[in-house]
Amino acid sequence: MKNLDTMSEEFDKPASVNSNSDVTSSESMTSRAYSRLRDDIISGVLKPGQKLKVEKLRQEYEVGSSPVREALSLLTSDHFVERMDQRGFRVASVSATEFEELLKTRCWLEERALRESIKNGKSGWEEQVVLATYRLSRVPRTEDGDHFIANVEWEKRHKHFHMTLISACESSFLLKFCDQLYDQNVRYRQLSGKAAYPKRDVTAEHGAICDAVLARDEDLAAKLLISHYDNTGNFLKENMES
Repeated sequence: MKNLDTMSEEFDKPASVNSNSDVTSSESMTSRAYSRLRDDIISGVLKPGQKLKVEKLRQEYEVGSSPVREALSLLTSDHFVERMDQRGFRVASVSATEFEELLKTRCWLEERALRESIKNGKSGWEEQVVLATYRLSRVPRTEDGDHFIANVEWEKRHKHFHMTLISACESSFLLKFCDQLYDQNVRYRQLSGKAAYPKRDVTAEHGAICDAVLARDEDLAAKLLISHYDNTGNFLKENMES
């Protein structure tokens, strides 16, 4: 899943090896800046096309200029940030065409990962799927019953649910690609998801996928998963076109 900042332990070291702790500190600051920037882009706090000025980000995230630049370079590789020739960085743009490609690729990869997981998954994996489904169902999607306010805890459990479904596919490369595409998709959903919320019973959709997985019905599980993604995808495409 998603990488977390690691906490380094403190040891008494002679002055001659203090450079190691300096490197660790620098890596930690870069990781911190990367995580904050990535989360703000995915959640929509930083808008598509918005210029990312190092000095402003340095002050806002309370890290040095070098970690910010390194984080921006990493996010460029992740396709969340675009580098402008001689003009710095900006948040990656979005488009209906790009989303169409994203959705299609995600469906291809996750269908294969799900089928492989159903073939290879043991009882322990089934238990994790059930637990992830239950935990997701226990939290509301919105923090306000009258107005849609994205629930951060729901978002975390939602990703855990979908990644658990495919976690037994026995391919670390496939899981990595699916993880990256999931986050790209969330970015699009966060930009348009408010209007989609009242029209869907996503809890029932998740439950149906879980039941098909437990029944080891590859075809039904894949069909339900793709339908689940298409329901969101069709709305997002309509929203972008309008």
